[in-house]
Amino acid sequence: MKNLVDYTGLRIGSWLGWQIETNWTKLWVYILYSLARPVASTLILVLMFLVIPQGRLNHPLFTYVYIGNAFFMYVYMVLFGISWVIQEDREHYQMLKYVFIAPRKMYFYLAGRGIAKLAITTFSVLVTLAFGLWVLHIQIDLAAINYPLLLLSLFLGLICIAALGVILASLTMVTAHHSMYLTEGIAGMFYLIAGAVYPIDVLPGWLLFLSKLFPLTYWIELVRRSMNITTHSQILAVYSQEELLLILTVSTVILVVASHYIYKSFERISVKYGLVDRLTNY
Repeated sequence: MKNLVDYTGLRIGSWLGWQIETNWTKLWVYILYSLARPVASTLILVLMFLVIPQGRLNHPLFTYVYIGNAFFMYVYMVLFGISWVIQEDREHYQMLKYVFIAPRKMYFYLAGRGIAKLAITTFSVLVTLAFGLWVLHIQIDLAAINYPLLLLSLFLGLICIAALGVILASLTMVTAHHSMYLTEGIAGMFYLIAGAVYPIDVLPGWLLFLSKLFPLTYWIELVRRSMNITTHSQILAVYSQEELLLILTVSTVILVVASHYIYKSFERISVKYGLVDRLTNY
């Protein structure tokens, strides 16, 4: 197991990621920024719900939408945090080639950088949930939450997201220009098909097919179930919690294995054609 997992690479990547994220200002300013950002994005969702469907914040559908949007922060932030490492280290800091020749496994360095984003995003998610409970009064009974299921589903979902992030980082290694738009576009597509802010039942046929193949669809549904939130998707309602957990577990294992082989393949291509230290935009 020691040979399979590069714990030092994970630790160094996490430490470096944290320094890059937070060293631009004083700690108290960063804390204020971390408090304001999720609240501001949440207020956008609140206004959309009030204006577009003319709904009420005490409606069960708002709680369904609110929780999906809150936990989807992990998808965007961790996905972007891992995949952007290649662009940032290669183009901005121009140190990617040195990371490659270091006696560490690049795969775990990427995962470590994602851990830093994970810690920051967890704080944002907690702030969003607290704002929803105490200010917006969303309908969540803290005593009714299945905490073991919530923690297990979060663990599996975050590994799944990290694996997707490594796959995107692999694509970024061989992408010439504006890799950030690749990540943002794919994150937007995930937001569309995962059912984060609406039941997947409203999707047209071909998007619904993609949604049912996408593991994060089942992850978000499982998180909602663990928090005792009534599902508004008739398609997902037919699955039990155990079935959702099985689907998420199997798909996570498949993605982790696939991410390893995809990364190694693109790494060989980038080394062969001298793409590791290529500067394209900056």
